Amino acid sequence: MRVHHLTKPILASLCAGLFGNVAGFWRMPCRGRVGLARLDPLISFDEIAAHVHSVHGSSGFSKKAGYKELTEGQCTSCQVSQDKSAYWHPALYFQAADGKFTLVEQIGGMLAYYLLNYSPGSTSITAFPEGFEMLAGDTFQRNFTYPVPDVEKSLWVGEFAEQAFLRQAAIGFNCLNYQKQPEGTLYRHFLPDKAFLDANCIDGVRFEVMFPSCWNGKDVTAKDKKSHVAYPSQVMAGTCPDGFPERLPSLLYETIWGTNAFAGKDGKFVIANGDPTGFGYHADFMTGWDPNFLQKAVDECTNLSGNIEDCPIFDIQSSKDSTDCTIDLPKEIENEEVLKNLGSLPGDVQIHSGPAYAAGAKAKVPVPTYNAATTSSVKPAPVLPYTPGLPLPSSDSSVPGAIYAATPVAASSPPAPPPPNYPSSPTPATMTPSPAVYSAAGAAEKLAPPPTPVTSPPGIPAPAPATEGVYSTASSTRDGVVQIMEYYLDVVTVTVHAYQPAKRHVHKHRRGGHHV
Repeated sequence: MRVHHLTKPILASLCAGLFGNVAGFWRMPCRGRVGLARLDPLISFDEIAAHVHSVHGSSGFSKKAGYKELTEGQCTSCQVSQDKSAYWHPALYFQAADGKFTLVEQIGGMLAYYLLNYSPGSTSITAFPEGFEMLAGDTFQRNFTYPVPDVEKSLWVGEFAEQAFLRQAAIGFNCLNYQKQPEGTLYRHFLPDKAFLDANCIDGVRFEVMFPSCWNGKDVTAKDKKSHVAYPSQVMAGTCPDGFPERLPSLLYETIWGTNAFAGKDGKFVIANGDPTGFGYHADFMTGWDPNFLQKAVDECTNLSGNIEDCPIFDIQSSKDSTDCTIDLPKEIENEEVLKNLGSLPGDVQIHSGPAYAAGAKAKVPVPTYNAATTSSVKPAPVLPYTPGLPLPSSDSSVPGAIYAATPVAASSPPAPPPPNYPSSPTPATMTPSPAVYSAAGAAEKLAPPPTPVTSPPGIPAPAPATEGVYSTASSTRDGVVQIMEYYLDVVTVTVHAYQPAKRHVHKHRRGGHHV
């Protein structure tokens, strides 16, 4: 990683609206997992995958699932019953000082945002066609060679307009502290080290990944699962590159991991693919929507509330129905232990701390590795202090977990140096979710009470009068540099729910591959 010290004076720094030309959006809650297992039909079709994934969506998911299998699934762990898509991402583990691994609890399942962002000058968004699939992120990535923090988006030209940067800027690790204004979505592109997490992220970490939303208009997949799509010029919003004329719904996954449960314990966090840095975080998507139905939803479900209840064509099922949905595991891994007291990461995945590309494909030097069961130290993570996102005005109460625009960085100011010591975190807020407790054998499961919503932090400006375009601006001066922030008046509100699986005997049936 290199830090750029930008010296060209910029008198006005513009922060574009977070969603650009947004027509609406909805949040797809997937309260339960259908599986926790080494399955990945995009990369390891009809084989056992290299590492563990947390899988959400259709019960038709399997090691050789495709569109037909997903749509024929008997249930879905997402709350709109017409959505038989599959959403999956690697799980997170904690490696203790004795070298043993424990699965970190996943809080509330996951959210999949469907953001309806038009391309400039367009009012058209194309639904995912039958058989469409794609991958975001690179499991082997172990470094970040761009400025930390990101330069503000009006300066995303040159190398910052290239897909290589946009792909890495589409990964986020949001430090959760419900007593504070939330950080900006996709603000931090690496997993902070444990000292920072313990001191600052008292409510866990939200993993975020944005998928490409520009499509070449002809291929539903590609050999690498990504070259048929591209990111727009600002990851979430902006202009599509040449050769990718069609705009798709913009998918954003959010998954909260209860890292705070390990506060004060010696060890480190490692993603299931052997990545302690976060640079190799990734996610997969395979549509299970009927294209005509999804197109109708894209055209009609344009309420800016983001609530699926505000789209009358959606059939919404209960949380219990969502969490009851599971997959059948293949015999090869139906008894594989993936929960706790593990001598290595499932699949005996080795830990690669970088900075070399983990697979060695881009490096001519040996890749630094060590066995997953060891307690070898990992390169320190970059330091990026907690920074609140822009307090977007809203007439509604704001619940931590919402999408917030990252605070712009003036081009004339170099990134702030790291503090000499991590600041102590205040007493946890009363709304901190109490994680559910599960045994590895799938015995008694104690459900946590739902969190109490909190109101907006003080100082959030009142909403401006509704006008066509719905924009608001604010400005400030720092070190002689005027910063002008421009943003939409809509704030996404997300209620964080405790993970709520249905009771079942995992140790007997191994359906879905565990529920921690």
